[in-house]
Amino acid sequence: MKRFTSLLASLAVACLSLTFVGCDEDYEVADTLWGVWEGNMYVENYYNGMSYRSSYSVIQFDLSPNKYDAGTGYWVDYYSNAPWDYFASHIEWVVSNGEIKIYSYEDDSYFYIYDYSLSDHHFSGYIVSEYGEPMKFYLKKTASPDWNDFDWGWGYTIGYSREGVNRSATGTKNQAIDFSGDKPVRSIGEINN
Repeated sequence: MKRFTSLLASLAVACLSLTFVGCDEDYEVADTLWGVWEGNMYVENYYNGMSYRSSYSVIQFDLSPNKYDAGTGYWVDYYSNAPWDYFASHIEWVVSNGEIKIYSYEDDSYFYIYDYSLSDHHFSGYIVSEYGEPMKFYLKKTASPDWNDFDWGWGYTIGYSREGVNRSATGTKNQAIDFSGDKPVRSIGEINN
């Protein structure tokens, strides 16, 4: 009888551990995203009838202290042939059933990442926006939370292992761009007309 009770207790522990593992997939994706990623997102901006393709992008995913599968951050696209050097936007993101949904405040639009491969160092997959066609992207993690800088007290302070990117909107080194009329429209790939 004692052996039967021991076997039953072991079976119960095994079942409970499987229950807890099943709901952690979105958390694991969000935790792996946490940090700074750089690479090519194949972003184009359209402004005054002209198309400008970014040379590379930087995205920082900051994990929310209140949610296990969401956060905020910023997305900066750098250009070499546009009237501006970079186009930056603040983002909110969430992982839901494996899909990554990004809302860009400055663009006032959503971007969806799906069919992706994510590790501690590389992130690739497909991204689609409200404008344009889905495009394959490749990013490399360039900074992670620096746990040596973590405040283990009641506060919430996370440091990054390198300097962050300028978070202002669109800008150049030499002059400010006046977007009082049309503003650039960020899209992924070619826009369908």
